[in-house]
Amino acid sequence: QVQLVETGGGLVQPGESLRLSCAASGIISSIYAMGWYRQAPGKQRELVAVVRNGGSTNYADSVKGRFTISRDNAKNTVTVYLQMTSLKAEDTAAYYCNVLDTLLRTYWGQGTQVTVSS
Repeated sequence: QVQLVETGGGLVQPGESLRLSCAASGIISSIYAMGWYRQAPGKQRELVAVVRNGGSTNYADSVKGRFTISRDNAKNTVTVYLQMTSLKAEDTAAYYCNVLDTLLRTYWGQGTQVTVSS
């Protein structure tokens, strides 16, 4: 089992930056990939960014060049960050942390709201 705790999110103006964090605890040795998804009202949940063991990453086209995903491994906790810059109104959504383990089980965070508005 993996437990996820998300922090960050909030209300920012267009062009500003924000950082999301997701701390994973539990059987962290089984983690294969960590990522962020988002879901705007009336839309499907979509992948924003993912980082795998070994460091490879993928980004949604809409956030390439603006968002950066990174991962920090500690003894009992693994934290994934999503640094978001040049935020746009269309980035407004609930952001969810996701973990995929080596048995292809997925775990979700509780979600954190990001609102970009002037």
